Amino acid sequence: MTPVSTFADRHVALFGLGGSGLATAEALVAGGARVTAWDDAEAAREKAAEKGITIADLKQADWSEFAALILAPGVPLTHPKPHWTVERAHAAHVEIIGDIELFCRERARIAPQAPFIAITGTNGKSTTTALIAHLLRSAGRDVQMGGNIGTAILSLEPPAENRVHVIECSSFQIDLAPSLNPSVGVLLNITPDHLDRHGTIEHYAKIKERLVQGADIAFIGVDDELTWAIGDRNQWRSYRDPDRNNCPISAERELEWGLYLSGSKIVSKRDFGSETVLADLTGIGTLRGRHNGQNALFAAGVAQELGLSPEEIQQGLASFPGLAHRMEPVGQLGTVLFVNDSKATNADAAEKALKSFEHIYWIAGGKSKEGGIASLEPLFGRIAKTYLIGAATDEFAATLQGKVPFEKCGMLDRAVRRATQDAAQSLAAESVVLLSPACASYDQYPNFEVRGDRFRDLVRDILDEAERRNAEQLTI
Repeated sequence: MTPVSTFADRHVALFGLGGSGLATAEALVAGGARVTAWDDAEAAREKAAEKGITIADLKQADWSEFAALILAPGVPLTHPKPHWTVERAHAAHVEIIGDIELFCRERARIAPQAPFIAITGTNGKSTTTALIAHLLRSAGRDVQMGGNIGTAILSLEPPAENRVHVIECSSFQIDLAPSLNPSVGVLLNITPDHLDRHGTIEHYAKIKERLVQGADIAFIGVDDELTWAIGDRNQWRSYRDPDRNNCPISAERELEWGLYLSGSKIVSKRDFGSETVLADLTGIGTLRGRHNGQNALFAAGVAQELGLSPEEIQQGLASFPGLAHRMEPVGQLGTVLFVNDSKATNADAAEKALKSFEHIYWIAGGKSKEGGIASLEPLFGRIAKTYLIGAATDEFAATLQGKVPFEKCGMLDRAVRRATQDAAQSLAAESVVLLSPACASYDQYPNFEVRGDRFRDLVRDILDEAERRNAEQLTI
């Protein structure tokens, strides 16, 4: 835990007692603050009360007593309308902040030079965060990883000069962190997302920009117009200010300066003309696809900035296990590779997996999102056959009709069996049984994690059966 001492002996309100909210309340109490907390869910209130957190209805509170409102990131700050706690705080002139801000203030107080890497972007945040942490740990660094990726930032060990914090930041968290000032800021990309919470794409992009504006060193993607404009607005600072450095990164084209992909090679031109190959992604199964190439570019750039050698970067990339449910290789049966991409809950996410493989036996379906899979038609040539599951079966079948062979399987277990049987008969050097549903899971599973775990278990059963058969044949 990182005790938050910056509010010692002061009274703060806290709304939202989910995972990060409860961790924040405990960190504030540990640092000497008086905390009055509330959550609309009775179970969350009861759990917090069991841990000694003072629970009281903030609608009945005297807001003039509060030094701050600590807001959980899932609670609306501005759109579609401010939460009632936000309105109360504004009326009482009480600042509104979140757990990332509390961490930044504590770092400034106890270890202002502690390495703090903050990562944001619309897509790829979690993989890039995990990959940076993995590279640094592989090189022997003391690494704390958390934030939006899972572990609440204040549940991590406190900042220290010999300890690196690698933190994924959502737009909601950035919006509640006015003094966000990482030593290294990473902005991967920006595409429309969460507009129900931010109003417009322009507002969403401005929030993302805050992370790199406050960074000592910033790595900014240049493969979309919005992030290029952010770099340009910040004047690609190393041209003009040697103490502050913006470094462009591209997975699509060679740059005169910055980091880019050349085939499968990660090339760094940080010294204006001096070219260094930091790593080669050839054969790294957990980093397939252009999108993972982009993630690896950012991770390698950050690792180089923190002093890792090309050899350490290459070794770290090669040993990266990947993230569960994100193009996760879960098994191999002869020439058939099984890939769990359950996190692909819409067509845009599934597109990345379909672009990464050939000879695909695609398991798709669930609770469909707007637009279905029509946007994926340019990739249908990569698909040998589709196995449809869940509520989207008829909708997806209509899109595939006459373009891709398909089978209506209904349930995941039948889809995995049928896809395995067909893929095993393929003459391709490698066939892929790919769960990349392009759908939410809620029609059959509580979340994408449970769906992905079920796929993994089904694959394990198939591999175990194959191993038993082989053993029996050897015995005979």
